[in-house]
Amino acid sequence: MDRILKHTIGYFMTRILAIANQKGGVGKTTTALNLGMALSQMQRRVLMVDLDPQGGLTVFMGLDPYHTERSSYSLLMYDGMTVTRAMRPFSTGLALIPGSIDLATAAVKIIQEQQPLDRLREVLRSSRINFDYILIDTPPSLDVMTAISLVAADEVIIPAQCHYLAMLGIRAIKDTIDRVRDGMRNPALKLRGVLPTMYDSQADYAQTVVDELRAVLPGQVFQTVIPYDVRVLDAPHRGRAVIEDAPNSPAALAYRALAEELLAD
Repeated sequence: MDRILKHTIGYFMTRILAIANQKGGVGKTTTALNLGMALSQMQRRVLMVDLDPQGGLTVFMGLDPYHTERSSYSLLMYDGMTVTRAMRPFSTGLALIPGSIDLATAAVKIIQEQQPLDRLREVLRSSRINFDYILIDTPPSLDVMTAISLVAADEVIIPAQCHYLAMLGIRAIKDTIDRVRDGMRNPALKLRGVLPTMYDSQADYAQTVVDELRAVLPGQVFQTVIPYDVRVLDAPHRGRAVIEDAPNSPAALAYRALAEELLAD
């Protein structure tokens, strides 16, 4: 907690990254969790924001999205709510703004009440805490929550499962990025990279998918590939991320490599 709160005044540059893909099951929440922890272990101050009504990131961090007094919903819906009041600090130098079940109704309220889509960006940018990275976990859809995330972000990471349908989800989220950028909601928004996930070295199609992604999206695919690793599935059952639960596992090493790629920018 001290490492998060001690740097509260002065110039700083925060990178806000939305982790998004309309397709579910591609590793968005797993990426947000393990990338956030990897960056924190590298002495960066990291804030994770759970904007998924399912609250997976919140659950992984040991909190209950059904009983959360202050959450990302609070940031979106309540005047005067700040990052400092909504976040939950962790001893690793990592903080979370938890999600709540209320997010399921937030999209409807935002549309009905014609609330601005840039509210999250304004709140995050007005924070007095000098985060190095803010990672936003988005729902598996192209709804209002995803749009709010893209308006708030500087960059987008698109996790893509190494599967023959991978390009379908990527095209959809890229089109949404273009609409957010070209519609002047966030003209500086850029794609940081497509992240191949669940790579099975025993499957011939997996390398084919990665090769096709790099051919279709030259310079827009991370060098890091996240392998399929059963320990990624086992770790949450012990209340931990794989980077903590099995730090020398292939997936944990890959998420550290991903963090190194971002730090090299």
